[in-house]
Amino acid sequence: MDSLYVIRERMQDLYSRYSIVADKAIQFVLAVMTFYMINNNVGFMKTLASPVVALALAIIATFFPPIITVILATALILVHMYSVSIASLVVTALIFLIMYIFYLRFTPKKAIVVLLTPLAFALKIPVVVPISCALLMSPISMVAVGCGTVVYYMMAYMKKAASGMQGGSVKGMMGQIGKYAKQVFQNKELWIVLVAFIICTLVVYTLRKQAIAHAWTIAVITGAVVNIVVVAIGDVAMGVHAPYGSLIFGSIGAAVIGVILELFFFSVDYSRSENLQYEDDEYYYYVKAVPKIVVSTPEKTVKRINERQETEIMDTAEVRKKAKNRHRKRHVKASRDKKRKNVRHQKDVMLWTLMWIRSF
Repeated sequence: MDSLYVIRERMQDLYSRYSIVADKAIQFVLAVMTFYMINNNVGFMKTLASPVVALALAIIATFFPPIITVILATALILVHMYSVSIASLVVTALIFLIMYIFYLRFTPKKAIVVLLTPLAFALKIPVVVPISCALLMSPISMVAVGCGTVVYYMMAYMKKAASGMQGGSVKGMMGQIGKYAKQVFQNKELWIVLVAFIICTLVVYTLRKQAIAHAWTIAVITGAVVNIVVVAIGDVAMGVHAPYGSLIFGSIGAAVIGVILELFFFSVDYSRSENLQYEDDEYYYYVKAVPKIVVSTPEKTVKRINERQETEIMDTAEVRKKAKNRHRKRHVKASRDKKRKNVRHQKDVMLWTLMWIRSF
C-alpha cells in the first residue's frame, strides 16, 4: 500500500512542477474528444465533420478557458442542426438557451463537468460524473451534469431522426418543431437518468461528509448501488428497457474511479483518529481529528561501480629504507630527550647541595 502513496506523491510533485502544461494538455484532449463525438453523432454538414476541423477547433480552444470549448461545441452543434432543417435549429437553440440560463446562474465555472458528462455517456460510465462531483464539489454541480445529460440525449435523438426532419413546408416545419421538443422533454429514459443522478449525488455528498471511518469509500459504493436501484425501479415503473449489463459494469467502473479519487484527494489514517474536546465561555466543542497519510518519496542514490581507482606501486627496498629512517629518527630523538633529562637532574642535585651547604 505504501508504494501507491509513493506513486501518488511523485505524481502530485510532477503535476505541481508542470501544472500549466498538464492542464492545457488535458483541456486539449478533452476538446478533441468533444468535437469528435459531436461530428460522429450529428455531423450532418460534411464540411465541418472532418477530423481536421475537430483538431483545429481543439487547438483554438486550448488557449482559452474551458467555457470557450463549451461555446464552440454549442456553435458546432447548431451549425450541424441548421444543415438538417430550420426546425431542428430552432428547437436546439431554445434548449441551449434554457441550459445556458441555468448554467450561468448556478455553475458558471463548471464547464469541465458539462464536457465530461456526454463523454462519460459515450464511454458507458455516466454515473462516474455525479459521483465525482459529489466527492469533490457541492450538490449544485448537478446543474452542469444535467446540462451535459440533456445534450447527450438530444444528440442521440437527432442521430436517429435527422433523416425525417429534412425539408418540408411551413406547416411541416411546425410539426417537426413540436415533435422534436416533445421527444427531448418527454424522454422517459432522460428523466429516469436525471432523477437517478440527483439521488446518487445527494447520497454520496451526505455520506462523505459524515464523521465515520472510510466515509468516502462507503459513499462511493452506496452511490453506485443507489444509481442501479433507482434506474431499475424507474425502468420498471415507466416501461423503459435499459441495458442492465452496461448499467452494472458502468457503476462498478465509476466506483473504482471514485476509490482512485479518494487515494489522491482524501487519504487519511483512520487507525490514528482521535476524539478531542474543547470548551470556552459559551460552548463545548467535540472534534474528531483524523491524520492525513503522508509518505515521503525515497531519494535515489547512484552508486558508481565502474570507477577506475588508481593505486601507487612502491619498491620493497624503498619501503624498508623509509621505515629504517623513521626508526633512526625516533632513536635519535629518544637519546636526545634522555640526555636532556640527565642534565636537568644533575642541575637539580647541585642546586639542592648548595642550598644545604648555605644552611650551615
